[in-house]
Amino acid sequence: MAHAALTPKHSSMPKALTIAGMAVAGLLLLVFLLDVAVGIPFGGISMVMDIAFLLAAGMLGYVSWAAYREVK
Repeated sequence: MAHAALTPKHSSMPKALTIAGMAVAGLLLLVFLLDVAVGIPFGGISMVMDIAFLLAAGMLGYVSWAAYREVK
């Protein structure tokens, strides 16, 4: 019976990791949108890198959301 508590069906770790992924994606989106819009916090030095990080944050958010729906 002790092994039943450790099975993935009863673990909340996958759900927590998907939520953490969505939180990181949201934070990255916020930071790089601010950099594109007003130049804070990186001074808008590289628009190409800002766009690349925005795309990466969007992909991370989508993958995390899809995994969250699957884990439910």
